[in-house]
Formats: sequence, C-alpha cells, structure tokens
Amino acid sequence: QVQLVESGGGSVQAGGSLRLSCAASGNIFSINTMGWYRQAPGKQRELVADISSGARTNYADSVKGRFTCSRDNAKNTVYLQMNSLKPEDTAVYYCNTRGRHWNGVAFDSWGQGTQVTVSS
Repeated sequence: QVQLVESGGGSVQAGGSLRLSCAASGNIFSINTMGWYRQAPGKQRELVADISSGARTNYADSVKGRFTCSRDNAKNTVYLQMNSLKPEDTAVYYCNTRGRHWNGVAFDSWGQGTQVTVSS
C-alpha cells in the first residue's frame, strides 16, 4: 500500500499564494509521475500539474505562469506553489502518485484531498 499525506490547503484572497505538499510513503520501489488534480463543485476532476521522475513538468493552461510543480525525490514529496490565485482556482486539490511496488506491480494512488478556497 502507498499512503499520501497532503498539507497546505486553506483560504486566501485573490492574488494570494498557497503551497501544497504531498508526501508518499509505504511499499514504494520507484515513483514515476507525481502530480496534482482538482475538483470544483459540479465539475469533473482535472489535471492541474504533474512532474515526471526526470523533472519534466506539465501544466493545465489555466495555471501556466502562476503555479509551479516540483518534487523532492529523496523525500518522495511533491509540491505545488500557487501564486496569483483566482476565485476560479477554488476546489479540492488531490495529490496523485504513480510508480511501482517492490514486487514490480504498478500503483496509482490518490491523497485524501485538501480544500483551497480563494475569495474575491
């Protein structure tokens, strides 16, 4: 099993910043992609940003230039620095991690979600 512990959500005014963290632990041999998704009320879950084991990043168009996704491989931790936040960024943010267990079986794990609320 793989456990993901998220932190850093909260409430902020438009224009403000927040930093999310997600630490992975458990039966982990290797981690490929780590990333963040979000789901706003009444909407589908969408990719916000992810980062490969080689530090290649991928961002949703709506957050490019405002959000930065990074990772610390030694700590199995992924971060999402969110700047210039907008009310439309309000959502539950979920950490996602994909890799392999020690027995070679692939995993695709999700965090419990952390609320981000941006007021105008």
